[in-house]
Amino acid sequence: MKVAMGQFAVGREWQQNAQTCEKLMQQAQDAGASLLVLPESVLAADMSDPGFSVSAAQPLDGPFVTQLLTKSQGSSLTTIFTLLMPDGPQRAINAQLALRNGAIIARYDKLHLYDAFAMQESQRVTAGNQLPPLLDVGDMKIGMMTCYDIRFPELARRLALDGADVLVLPSAWVRGPLKEMHWEVLVTARALENTCYLMAVGECGPRNIGSSLIVDPLGIAIARAAEEPALVFAELDAERIASARQRLPVLANRRFNRPELA
Repeated sequence: MKVAMGQFAVGREWQQNAQTCEKLMQQAQDAGASLLVLPESVLAADMSDPGFSVSAAQPLDGPFVTQLLTKSQGSSLTTIFTLLMPDGPQRAINAQLALRNGAIIARYDKLHLYDAFAMQESQRVTAGNQLPPLLDVGDMKIGMMTCYDIRFPELARRLALDGADVLVLPSAWVRGPLKEMHWEVLVTARALENTCYLMAVGECGPRNIGSSLIVDPLGIAIARAAEEPALVFAELDAERIASARQRLPVLANRRFNRPELA
């Protein structure tokens, strides 16, 4: 299955960001991709104004999502991204959406909010309270996670046990000492320990690292972007997953499902 990562820097104007998303969707579709993953919080951002993203939030029937749904009509491409939705005065929900052929086919509200490294996402964002769904793309099952979720291995493991072949991670990974190392180690570990593909797509620009990558079920990075906007393609192979799980049967060997350890 051919997949794509669309890495870009989110700007202040939602119209410009929607145009960027549409362009990436068209390029991915033209290249024959079945799945396109975009960064976290693609609606609008202003790094000089911490509250701007929340004040700019739009509902699912707002113009941003409506424009991308219109763009997706008539296409089998599945596009995944997150945006902020209003949740009362000066609060929002960080919702991950999957679009295909003019419809929202899945939604996941971010469970783990980024209250770390001197930042506090929970001041303005309401955490989700439901596990992510699995969705079918081609012959693979896709599990949804968002950014800071990668630091919580139990979520990736739950998705893998539920049947995920591929984990997607729209992100806006903030720069800082050792942060790029954390990103690579965590993405690689979640893929390897669950023998899944993991597509981690980062927003780039003045604050965030970009550095999108796809890691295969044996922990090998098969596609990468650097710090600039990029559209990167890769082929995901169901036989590679089956082979990895036969050689490294960690999901079958786990013992925490045994009654004596419950």
